[in-house]
Amino acid sequence: MTFNQDSIDQAIGVLKQQFGDRLSVSRSVREQHGHTTTRMPNQPPDAVIFAENADEISSIMQTCHKLGCPVIAFGAGSSLEGHVNAPHGGISIDMSQLDQVLVVNNEDLDVVVQPGITREALNDFLRDSGLFFPIDPGANASIGGMAATGASGTNAVRYGTMRDNILGMQVVTADGRIVRVGGRARKSSAGYDLTRLFIGSEGTLGIITELTLRLQGIPEVIAGGICSFPNLHAACDAVIMTVQMGIPVARIELLDPLQVRACNAYSKLNLPEEPLLLVEFHGSAISVEDDVKRFAEICADLTHSPFQWSNEPEQRSKLWKARHDAYWAALALIPGAKAYATDVCVPISNLASCVEETIKDIKENGLTAPIVGHVGDGNFHVLPLAMPDDDAMNDKISAFAKRLTTRALAFGGTCTGEHGVGQGKRDSLREEMGDAVDLMAGIKASFDPVGILNPGKVFN
Repeated sequence: MTFNQDSIDQAIGVLKQQFGDRLSVSRSVREQHGHTTTRMPNQPPDAVIFAENADEISSIMQTCHKLGCPVIAFGAGSSLEGHVNAPHGGISIDMSQLDQVLVVNNEDLDVVVQPGITREALNDFLRDSGLFFPIDPGANASIGGMAATGASGTNAVRYGTMRDNILGMQVVTADGRIVRVGGRARKSSAGYDLTRLFIGSEGTLGIITELTLRLQGIPEVIAGGICSFPNLHAACDAVIMTVQMGIPVARIELLDPLQVRACNAYSKLNLPEEPLLLVEFHGSAISVEDDVKRFAEICADLTHSPFQWSNEPEQRSKLWKARHDAYWAALALIPGAKAYATDVCVPISNLASCVEETIKDIKENGLTAPIVGHVGDGNFHVLPLAMPDDDAMNDKISAFAKRLTTRALAFGGTCTGEHGVGQGKRDSLREEMGDAVDLMAGIKASFDPVGILNPGKVFN
């Protein structure tokens, strides 16, 4: 698909009259709204509009639909597969001003929010209510961006993903209509499930302007712990047994030996440079104590290292420091390097084999690529590092990423557990889903016949 630059310029001119200083064509502002979190090249839009409400976004879409101007919604910019790049130019709508909590329904355990609020800001707002929103993708992402990419994260093994925690939303369509899908009821048999169609659509079907989210009660007790294992199989066996025994672990994370080494150096820790599991349990004092005991028994059968745990907030934070600093610790392995963050997800029974083959691939190709996994649901991340001007190594990393995807698919997995498709995994989506991608393209054409919503993402 191609877009006419004159039409884009005309749309910017029309919208400039409406938004004044809230429409910026500054190069620095435009580059801030291109993709910057990985080694993927930055592709800035032609203009950025700082919208303040759904009516303004509707007006923007009506103008851009009429003139054929691409539109990209921008949240916090923390996505990892080029989702907010503007390969065809156009207008980026910055959603950061739509950052309000609109209604908290304590009795029903739900909340209505605008898309620009970040997950940390939302949980800060909710703290005095005794409730929290459990989805934690790691970065302080915007709720709208998390919905658009179908995010999950460290708590997914217990609380599910964004698909499980969104009840309804308000969306602005490509032609500017403001529609509501879903609602506050906990279940419905009314029509197509359009809510979940928009979740994970990466801004290609509509722009989310309001969300109704499920909430959870803040647990009476939170306990966290760590345990080292002699090899990856033992660590993964511990995960499998934990899940199969029905222990309601809230988080269970895996760090490979290289990631542990990086965390030791960066966070001044002294952990054994062996596969490391980090776990967290939520519940009552009695239930958490029972969960910890059962998990410790599993560990005792698989490793000689002790399971260290605590329900004291400060001590728990210290135990989890390795995970909290993992990204920055990995970057410090090669000062000045750029990271190529990628992820896959496989059935947990195949997790150990997939990770071991991946580490073998890393070693054989001389890559520096630590691994972190949300292993309770079989999802793991690889972070290959290379200097920006090392073309040979960057080519090796690109080839490795393709092999990683093919390997995960061979193990019955998916090309991305939570990062999404964006630009980076369009070919992988076709490899995974085949002709089903054409059905997706048909849905896209129905929702956005002019093709202006985040073009160049999901589909080639």
